Amino acid sequence: MEGEASWFSHCPDYAANDTVEPELFSELKDEDDKQVSSVLLDLILPDDLLERILARLPIASIFRAGCVCKRWHEIAKSGRFLWNSSQLLTHKPWYFMFTSSEKPIGYAYDPTFRKWHVMELPCIWTSSCFISSSCGLFCFMDNDSRTDKLYVCNPITKCCENLEEPPGFNFSDYIALAMVVNKKTRCYSVAIVKSKNIPESFFQWDISIHVYDSGTTTWMCCLTDVLTGWRGGDESVICDGILYFMIYSTGIGVSENRHGLITYNLSSRSSHGLLMRSFIPVPCCLTCGRLMNLKEKLVMVGGIGKRDCPDIIKGIGIWTLNGTEWQKIARMPHKYFQGFEEFDDVFASSGSDDFIYIQCYGEPALLVFDVEQKKWRWCRKCPVKKRFPLQLFTGFCLEPRLEMIP
Repeated sequence: MEGEASWFSHCPDYAANDTVEPELFSELKDEDDKQVSSVLLDLILPDDLLERILARLPIASIFRAGCVCKRWHEIAKSGRFLWNSSQLLTHKPWYFMFTSSEKPIGYAYDPTFRKWHVMELPCIWTSSCFISSSCGLFCFMDNDSRTDKLYVCNPITKCCENLEEPPGFNFSDYIALAMVVNKKTRCYSVAIVKSKNIPESFFQWDISIHVYDSGTTTWMCCLTDVLTGWRGGDESVICDGILYFMIYSTGIGVSENRHGLITYNLSSRSSHGLLMRSFIPVPCCLTCGRLMNLKEKLVMVGGIGKRDCPDIIKGIGIWTLNGTEWQKIARMPHKYFQGFEEFDDVFASSGSDDFIYIQCYGEPALLVFDVEQKKWRWCRKCPVKKRFPLQLFTGFCLEPRLEMIP
């Protein structure tokens, strides 16, 4: 835990008598040209009323207000203020975009004001790490060095906690990471799906599911199984107590679709089982599939592959899962799909609430789809610069919350 580390750490250090004097109201004059006494608003407002005023500011403005003077600084970082302000703010999800050449600095897009904010994450990480976010927190795991590299963090306040790895956690060929926050208790769960090829058997894969509970600060190995003809990957999400993760064909004894979905009820705590009993086929031939939780409903954004050339993308669709059936939400209009090339058969996509973000790996362009209004639009151009031809961009969706603490 980094303690009080937050965006406020970038503000000046305040000594006991060191304050920044707020501006006075302009001096008013009556008809006789007599001066009316100036009033310093900061002196006449009690703390609770000042809190209510500051709490209605946008998040970026709250941090600027915390730099005005020592009193505002203390109010803006207090636990009561952070909680009350989060109840008043509308939490439209932001999108954090980054590139491997500028770690750990990236840019967060605010759809309310349609602007980008420079954001620096508090932990050392890489662009190849596994990431999952929920309700103001995000969890990430380093893909290069998996020893003591699992973190849960609030990227707005920069509060961060290092989680120990599950007992006996060894190297795996593929890992999928998912997390979910309980908004009532503010506890969170982290799920890791490991997929490791069985030696001398290309078509058989060991699958294990490990779950961390922040309330008890313990890990549990919930399930182990062996899949034949399928392997796990890096795509998973938790919705309404159910863990969903994608599996991928290894080329033997499978249907025409190369992707599938597995479900696991986290409350069952079954240590062994046949995962393929919960297998759900994807709605069509996909080049890739991205899973996300939108209001506790599973949503998938997928690249639609050509039937005769499944590696060539011909469109991008959005589906939601009702029971075991996929329901189509939307398909990207051609005028927006033109921003994605045929060789962009995979892409980054993340969402929360009613917003879905879709981003090409090769460019910093970002497209957003409003599920409620059924509207597509390009986001304002990200200020990140492309410095070399093969530079990759990626990102994830996050909710800007001040009160959530790992």
